[in-house]
Amino acid sequence: MVNAPAYEVLVMGIGNILWADEGFGVRAVERFHERFADDDAIRVIDGGTLGPYLMNEIVGAKRLLIFDCCDLKAAPGTLRVLREDDIKIWSATKISPHQTGMNDVLASALLQGYEPEAMTVIGVQPAELEDYGGSLTEAVKARVDEAVAAAQEELARWGFELNKRAEGDKPAPLGEKMLEIDPYEKERPSEAAACRTGDIRYLVKGA
Repeated sequence: MVNAPAYEVLVMGIGNILWADEGFGVRAVERFHERFADDDAIRVIDGGTLGPYLMNEIVGAKRLLIFDCCDLKAAPGTLRVLREDDIKIWSATKISPHQTGMNDVLASALLQGYEPEAMTVIGVQPAELEDYGGSLTEAVKARVDEAVAAAQEELARWGFELNKRAEGDKPAPLGEKMLEIDPYEKERPSEAAACRTGDIRYLVKGA
């Protein structure tokens, strides 16, 4: 059996920022963290591609709110709030290894006796998943603020009213500062200097 929850809500973004729109969840939770003041009842994390290493975080929360990209069978940039049976859309469409890992974690948590009181996935349909080192496409980047607003509304439904950060309140980054969206985009090497289809050290060169 799992221990009693340590906090009311876990707000988490998952995905891999190295593969363009795969990083939507991470960028959305970063924006959420920048916009809203810290709350002892709400834990906010960049789950990235940590998969099974997120087990303790997940079972430590009564409710889960997850930002992610997923295959909604819709136009690129389409945003949806998934609850209850709709979450099957997210869990059944594995568009990347990180999503498979997260589904495994949730299944393992269930086997240990954990079941969240509520779970919501705020998902977007990606436009590009093959641009190694690329940032969000414009279609998906345009939905980040909308996703954060949807998260605020969802937390309000659960009884949690968020407060905006005071002017000048600069939160500590959820991850490495150099990987936040602004430096990540500005410091990307040229195509000549950095392969766009993967890490050149691991690609098989043609004869």
